[in-house]
Amino acid sequence: MVRGANEDAELPAHRSPRVLLAVAVGGAVGGPLRYGLGLALPVAGSGLPRGTLVVNLLGCLLLGVLTEALARRARPGSRTATYARPLLGSGVLGAFTTYSALAVETDLLLASDRAGVAVAYVVMSVLGGLLAALTGTLLARRVLA
Repeated sequence: MVRGANEDAELPAHRSPRVLLAVAVGGAVGGPLRYGLGLALPVAGSGLPRGTLVVNLLGCLLLGVLTEALARRARPGSRTATYARPLLGSGVLGAFTTYSALAVETDLLLASDRAGVAVAYVVMSVLGGLLAALTGTLLARRVLA
């Protein structure tokens, strides 16, 4: 059965084929961007996974910007409100960031007796991610005010 626009609007977002397509399209963009940046920033001599760290911090910053921008500019029920967050937030930035790689890389650092680097990596990733998201939110608030 093909759904019309009105029927699709009645579905919860997580069941809407159009919203799911937006997430998939965004993911198809975000994943390759992460891969490319990871190649451009190889692991440092200390073992610090710079590519993953930069990707996650940048993703948090951009998610803060996106969230604030949508909260300020997207009218409830508009196409922007319906599709921008799934496309850009869950899709692009969800595939761009990789906290699962953070876990794996931390485990690898611990297994190679680099506990200090592992702890620093986790602290920089988690606290840095929170600060980056806050910075993105404040930056968007200032620009859009």
